[in-house]
Amino acid sequence: MPSPGALFASLVFGVVGFAAFMYGKKHAVVVPMIVGAALMVFPYFVTETWVIWAVGSVLTLAIWYFRG
Repeated sequence: MPSPGALFASLVFGVVGFAAFMYGKKHAVVVPMIVGAALMVFPYFVTETWVIWAVGSVLTLAIWYFRG
């Protein structure tokens, strides 16, 4: 059973990932779609809370850095 912090982090990055995916789909931009999908999926494979926050933060910054 994941910790409450891991569940909250998964929820936060899932929402951010969904928003990025929908933005990329609406505007036909590939990078937000890929990174958004990664943000929604990666918490299923990571159990440590700090790793979820670290990877999620890097992926969220990647959306901003690679914006078109």
